[in-house]
Amino acid sequence: MSGVRLDKWLWAARFFKTRGLAREAIDGGKIRIDGVKAKPSKVVMPGLQIEISKGQMVMVVDVVDVREDRRPASEAALLYAETPDSIKAREAEADIRKFARQGFQPTDHRPNKRERRQLTKLKGIFDD
Repeated sequence: MSGVRLDKWLWAARFFKTRGLAREAIDGGKIRIDGVKAKPSKVVMPGLQIEISKGQMVMVVDVVDVREDRRPASEAALLYAETPDSIKAREAEADIRKFARQGFQPTDHRPNKRERRQLTKLKGIFDD
């Protein structure tokens, strides 16, 4: 097999749960092949570099192998290799998100009437 459609490859490599979600991501400009916005029918062959944006995460992977069918995750991971720069950037972003919420301490109860009034006053929302 020489190549596979991009949406099928993304589904087979387990980046997306369904081909429909893969197609939506491609149409939404979240997938780039060698720096160029891709189309779902683009043929993926070994040697291409694909940039995948999902939420805040951005991965850059090199295509190692192509496959049309969806196999277990251990086999799907053999279809691509993430670039070292992508791994570093993704880990740095994860650390930033982890440290950003470190000082947050949720309360053990819902705010009562008095605490709700204090919160609205603090936020600057005043009832007339």
